[in-house]
Amino acid sequence: MPYLKASQASPTSPASAVPGFGVPGYAHPMLAPVEWAEILRPGAPVHWAVLDVANGPGDRPDPYCLAAAARLGTAGVRILGHLDMAYGERAPGELIADARRFADWYRTGGFLLDRCPTDRDGLPGIRRITDALRQLTAGAGHLVLGHGTHPHPGYAGTADQLVTFSGPWRDYRWSQVAEWTVEHPPERFCHFVHGVPRNRLDEALRIARWQGAGTVWFTDRTDRDGQSNPFETLPGYWDEIVSRVGPGVSE
Repeated sequence: MPYLKASQASPTSPASAVPGFGVPGYAHPMLAPVEWAEILRPGAPVHWAVLDVANGPGDRPDPYCLAAAARLGTAGVRILGHLDMAYGERAPGELIADARRFADWYRTGGFLLDRCPTDRDGLPGIRRITDALRQLTAGAGHLVLGHGTHPHPGYAGTADQLVTFSGPWRDYRWSQVAEWTVEHPPERFCHFVHGVPRNRLDEALRIARWQGAGTVWFTDRTDRDGQSNPFETLPGYWDEIVSRVGPGVSE
């Protein structure tokens, strides 16, 4: 049986611990100063936050992003640079050049490889990219593969974390978890869910625990049928979800 319904997973699984936050990427700090400031709220369990200047690092250092990155770095919050994999279509040289700019300008502590391939055929290319990124960061960079769904299990050996769900609540509440994930601890997996109603927060957190996701981002914002990015602004229930997930800022 290759998949397990979230509603059938055992609440006594290793994922029973309450997860922390991975911020997929707020709007530009000039447009969303409150959002970037809230990452530093005492007690917000932020594992990392993604910086996306202009679908990447941009052509030159951005003063607003430099300031935001500096504040987070001083506070010990890990910043990840956003790298668009275009499902494996981007040239490796372009990706590494973007990664260098992120590291040199914004002192990022790793990278989110967004729109990452999921099939077996994409594995060799991803291994080459992640190996190059680890060399760039001297092995200290935190790498997250943004699949958005369960990939081939071989990807689990190429990065620190995999995003195995990214999408709306209507799909998440009935989602399934790949059986191979039980071989890995919850800190290896991330879930990004939009359109989560306030009265469904407990259910969403329960699904994340049962499916073994140690890093999450839940928001009541929606993508308006693909016309907007639901992760650019704070959830309307930010205060409540911070209090439910628990104290302590983590790397």
